[in-house]
Amino acid sequence: MNWKKWWPTSLMARTLWFTLLAVFLAQMIATLIWYGQSKRRDLEGLESAASSMATMFASTVTFFESLPLQYRHIVLDQIRNMGGTRFFVSFNEEEIRIDPIPASRMKHTAVKAIREVLHDKLPRLDVIRVEFSRPETLHVLKNDILLSDLPRSWAHYTLSLEPLNPPILVVQLELAQGEWLYIAALLPPPYTSLEDEIITNQQVMFLLFITALLLFFTYTMVRRQTKPLKRLADAANALSMDIYQPELKEEGASELVTATRAFNRMQQRLRRYIDDREHLFSSISHDLKTPITRLRLRAELLDDDAKIDKFNKDLDELEMMVKGALQTVKDTDLHENLTQVDVAELMRSISESHNGQKMRVHLPDDRIPPVIGKPLALKRCLSNLIENGVKYGQEVWIDVEDSDESLVIRIWDQGPGIPEEKMGAVFEPYVRLAKDEEGHGLGMGIARNILHAHGGDMTIRNQEQGGLEVTLTLPRFTV
Repeated sequence: MNWKKWWPTSLMARTLWFTLLAVFLAQMIATLIWYGQSKRRDLEGLESAASSMATMFASTVTFFESLPLQYRHIVLDQIRNMGGTRFFVSFNEEEIRIDPIPASRMKHTAVKAIREVLHDKLPRLDVIRVEFSRPETLHVLKNDILLSDLPRSWAHYTLSLEPLNPPILVVQLELAQGEWLYIAALLPPPYTSLEDEIITNQQVMFLLFITALLLFFTYTMVRRQTKPLKRLADAANALSMDIYQPELKEEGASELVTATRAFNRMQQRLRRYIDDREHLFSSISHDLKTPITRLRLRAELLDDDAKIDKFNKDLDELEMMVKGALQTVKDTDLHENLTQVDVAELMRSISESHNGQKMRVHLPDDRIPPVIGKPLALKRCLSNLIENGVKYGQEVWIDVEDSDESLVIRIWDQGPGIPEEKMGAVFEPYVRLAKDEEGHGLGMGIARNILHAHGGDMTIRNQEQGGLEVTLTLPRFTV
């Protein structure tokens, strides 16, 4: 099972999970401590209550033993007719079968305390049975008679505590051969249930309510604090593609205000740097055009045609370098607004200019969801790469791999490829491997710079079967 899939990634989710874990652990530790202390007090109280009841049982046994045999049943009948006592008492000819309740620490403590007191108070009795039974399975008088079979006036008010129906304590003592004294009673509150509950339903509801309340306040507080942090993260993510963003509002904790203020200052410096760079190149373009033109006019005044050709050639190279530098700045310009870009449509429009009677650009059939980016810049990037592939490899194949995180575009051809020692150099300005006079050697560098500006990357490698493979990676952003 992939646990990373379920692991929270956002600050709010992690804070809530850690808060929930801390509350759970704190409640568990507090509950265990409380349970240990309260259970010790309950056992001590149960032992004392059971000993007191055992003492009353011993007094009852002594009282009935003091009566003549013929009067014992008469006294019992009078007690039952009056509504009974705290105990249900009967004389039986045999030991009544008792269906015991499940063993527990509370039951063991009560049974042990009652037996010890009865053996101490009634040392002449050898057989003493102590057990607990449920009211619905309690046998009385005989083994085939249940408590529910008796008249309600006999034992209902003594042994029933509806709707709780707690277990009933049954003590049977063999007074003589074929003569058993049967005593049934309820333990006094709060020891009626004998259940070893660590936590009650009411306590569970209380803990859930407290936890939910704490999580609600934690969520409200964290959401309020992380909102400016998320806005700062989104702005930092978008900064790579749009330097001209509005300034962020400085709010939140003091650390967030400081970070937001620093981000705004950084964005202003970057914006001034980009503007100064554009002004610089515009000035260079304007200032160099005049002397180049002046030098061309002066070259025409020379009498030597060979020198004129040399001057013009040097001036052409100088003008090409100026135009190349300006093209580099222009082609990596990021003043476009971010928008949904249909990459498939871009590739189709580029391929149409190359596909005539012969198919030169083979596009993928897969549907490509739009990506967030600068449409003109991405078109420039793809155009440079596809045109290079068609020019030097005759045919170009394109494949895509799409995921939630990124869009990967593979472009390969069957051309001569690039020597391994020149792999890094092709991205440098004015580096050309071809011997023709077309181009300035800026296309690969511009394409990679555009991808870097979108937060992506570009790699190249030679294929084993020949040709160059270019891999473009574009991250998927949301706006």
